[in-house]
Amino acid sequence: MILIWILFIGIAVAGYAVQATLQNKFKKYSRIPLRNGMTGKDVAEKMLHDNGIYDVQVISTRGSLTDHYNPANKTINLSEPVYATNSVAAAAVAAHETGHAIQHARQYAPLKMRSALVPVVSATSKWVTWVLLAGIILLQSFPGLLWFGIALFALTTLFSFITLPVERDASKRALVWLSGAGITDVSNHRQAEDALNWAGYTYVVAAVSSLATLIYYVLIALSGSRR
Repeated sequence: MILIWILFIGIAVAGYAVQATLQNKFKKYSRIPLRNGMTGKDVAEKMLHDNGIYDVQVISTRGSLTDHYNPANKTINLSEPVYATNSVAAAAVAAHETGHAIQHARQYAPLKMRSALVPVVSATSKWVTWVLLAGIILLQSFPGLLWFGIALFALTTLFSFITLPVERDASKRALVWLSGAGITDVSNHRQAEDALNWAGYTYVVAAVSSLATLIYYVLIALSGSRR
């Protein structure tokens, strides 16, 4: 158990470091303008059209780093700093989210798996913590309840790991297109790649954290069964 707690502390420190670095990277690269003057909205729309996609709408959403693709209504939601900004960071984020739209159009298998898990994970996330807590309290009299909670939490962990190839592939599609379409060049492509890499690290930390938590609950269940 001590090793698990050390792991939790390490993950927390790594998560803070990655998030802080990501914020600094995007702030820095948001000050580097694209030579062609294209905003995040322009980049997303051009990437969609270059890939033969015309039924996806690019819209603005409030907040910072709240960018996402919604497959339910086929919208690329770009945060205000990305939607109307001409910068390397905005182009990288817009192209990444457009990458998800292309995955959807091409029926990319990991994205289909993740989308299938969304309603299940959303439904169970509201009460899985309470099931796990009740399972720990009732471990001696009703051990099956904790294992049921662990099975529910395992879905969240699975979702986190399926997300990794989805995000990585979206970034790869974005970077290949940005370079091929001449949106970025030798003077700024490295910055776009760096920004997306750090954004990807946040998903890695989340997946490792979820796995460590799952192992923690499994160890509790196993220790209870030995008593």
